[in-house]
Amino acid sequence: MNETGPVSQKIIAEVTTWPGVEVDAEERGELSLKVGRREIGHLHGDHVAHFSFPKATWTELFEQHRISPHPVFPDRRGPAQRRIETDADVADVIGLLRFNYERVAAGRSSGPDAA
Repeated sequence: MNETGPVSQKIIAEVTTWPGVEVDAEERGELSLKVGRREIGHLHGDHVAHFSFPKATWTELFEQHRISPHPVFPDRRGPAQRRIETDADVADVIGLLRFNYERVAAGRSSGPDAA
């Protein structure tokens, strides 16, 4: 079931204004935010967002208390989660998605599939 509440709707409304971002409902119920085939993050309802970051970035974000380890991969740097409980969390989730969006967009403009 892919129900969206007011929090996920707010995040999706913002992120889908960025060029090339699309929302894809996945098998396990999460809403994946993608640029082409690359996921910039996904939402589990209104409660948590999951991401993947380069290891050094993950460490920096973790030390800033902006992310916590992904529950499926608690001992790995890279996969991450951000709980969504306040308006500040919503803003930071959007910021983390923007960080990944810019990384993916930069790669697309200079990568082998660049238009």
